[in-house]
Amino acid sequence: MLIFTLGVVEMFIIAYWTKTVADSRIYVSGVITIVNVLIWYYVLQTFVDNLNNWYLVFSYALGCALGTMLSGYVSNKETARKTRKVK
Repeated sequence: MLIFTLGVVEMFIIAYWTKTVADSRIYVSGVITIVNVLIWYYVLQTFVDNLNNWYLVFSYALGCALGTMLSGYVSNKETARKTRKVK
């Protein structure tokens, strides 16, 4: 379950990192990169320690997919909210 949750969280972090890089927020994007690498290190270590456990890989992949979809949904809602304020 932890590996699934980390997949979701990592995709949110990556989406936020992309936004900070696009906005040229140098220090924030650097901090987010450190957090992302630490998450990926834990995930990689977990995979290496459990090479025959495809359930872990599949759980992480599902978490990443859900995180990507949720971050897109949140981003679309935020864009729609900002568009309504401008009108």
